[in-house]
Amino acid sequence: MASRYENYLKWLIRQIEPDRDRDYTDLFGILHAKEFVWLIPNDDNRLEDGLDIRAEFFNGHGKHTHLPCSVLEVILGLSRRLAFAAGGEEARWAWVLIENLELHRMSGRIGDIRAERIGDVLERLVWRTYQPDGIGGFFPLAWPPQDQRQVELWYQMHAYIEELPEI
Repeated sequence: MASRYENYLKWLIRQIEPDRDRDYTDLFGILHAKEFVWLIPNDDNRLEDGLDIRAEFFNGHGKHTHLPCSVLEVILGLSRRLAFAAGGEEARWAWVLIENLELHRMSGRIGDIRAERIGDVLERLVWRTYQPDGIGGFFPLAWPPQDQRQVELWYQMHAYIEELPEI
């Protein structure tokens, strides 16, 4: 019998649109095990978006909101914001964020070496040691107006949307 945690993780995973020919269960588990830490003012709002997703699963009863918000929950929260602001499907946006982190190749069983690589990517993301143009983070930009390591995720997201090609 699956635990509530396992059921919750499966529910989170169903909200992402990866390459269906590959298994990303291990990657998603690592993303969910990594705590999202906010350093820039107002990025705590992205944490709250993640906790709102958790509350949605637990039918608004606020269960487990005392646990840290995970990177996976933040990805899903951002994907919902992107779908609203830029259009498109939330599941596709979640996968775009994973691609932007260059984690889309991490399918199948994750051994120690690949787990360490994923850990490095997540450390760079969380502690904002990615490139000033956002490369290595959620929102890489071709023409960053300023050092993205110092910019609230909300404004990084909108700068990213502005650079999207018109369809």
